[in-house]
Amino acid sequence: MADINIVQEHSLSNEAARAAAQKVADRLAGEYGLACRWDGDVLRFARSGVEGALTLGEQRAAMRIKLGLFASAFAPTIEAKVAESMRKVFA
Repeated sequence: MADINIVQEHSLSNEAARAAAQKVADRLAGEYGLACRWDGDVLRFARSGVEGALTLGEQRAAMRIKLGLFASAFAPTIEAKVAESMRKVFA
């Protein structure tokens, strides 16, 4: 199993940060088939072999992804794609 942790600083309002987080979630859902749901300021996502959360805070967004055995083989690729997506939407 592999864990991915990504923190992205931002200067967005709470509403804009939530919209940015939703964009990241929509991309992840489309690319990796994840089911996403909001739980307060935490966007949770999951599918077989993958689970995680994107937590919004003041001026930062923190993503935690836990990959199962099969998905962990793709951890570097997944981490690079997610980090790039977060950089783009939270810029």
